[in-house]
Amino acid sequence: MLSSWAFSLAGQHLSGRLPRRWSHVQGVANRAAISSPILTVDELTLLQDAAVLHDIGYATDLATSGFHPLDGARYLRKIGVSRRLCALVAHHSCAYREAELRGLSAELAEWEDERSIVRDLLWWADMTTTPDGEPTSVHDRIEEIQKRYGPEDLVTFFIRQAKPELVGAVERAEERLRAAGVDYIAK
Repeated sequence: MLSSWAFSLAGQHLSGRLPRRWSHVQGVANRAAISSPILTVDELTLLQDAAVLHDIGYATDLATSGFHPLDGARYLRKIGVSRRLCALVAHHSCAYREAELRGLSAELAEWEDERSIVRDLLWWADMTTTPDGEPTSVHDRIEEIQKRYGPEDLVTFFIRQAKPELVGAVERAEERLRAAGVDYIAK
C-alpha cells in the first residue's frame, strides 16, 4: 500500500539526478510489498513509505550533513512526516554504526531505533536489493557495497562492522516471511 505522496516525493528528488538510486528505492519498495501477509495495512504502508524514502537524503538538494539517513530524516521532519517514519529512515540498515564513524551519533540519537519487525523488514528489503533494484542475497549485497566503495572507504569499514546486525535483521525477517509462506527468494 505504497502511498502515492511518498513515491512522488522520492521520485521528485531521486529520479532525474540519481536514476540508479531511484531504481534501488523502487526495488526496495517492491521487496517490502511482499511482506503484506505478516503486517497490518498501516504497518505495510509505513514500511513501503520508508522503503521508497529511505535514501532520499542522497538528493543533493537535501544533503546537509553528508550522511544520507540523517539528512533524509531531517528533511522528512521539516515537511511534517510522522516521527516514526522519520526514525525508520534515520536508522535504516544499521545507520547508527556509520553515524559513530562520522561523529554524528548525537544527531542521529534524536530518533529512536524501534527494533521492530517493520524495522527488520526495511533492513531486509534494503539489504536484499541491488543498486539497480533487483533482488539479491544479503551476503552478495554486502560484498557489492564493499567493492563499490573500495577497501579504504568509511562505508566499507561501516558495512564490515554492521554485518552481524544486518544479517541478523535479514534472518529474522526471512524467518517471519517463511513462517507465513511468503516466497521472498531472489531469483
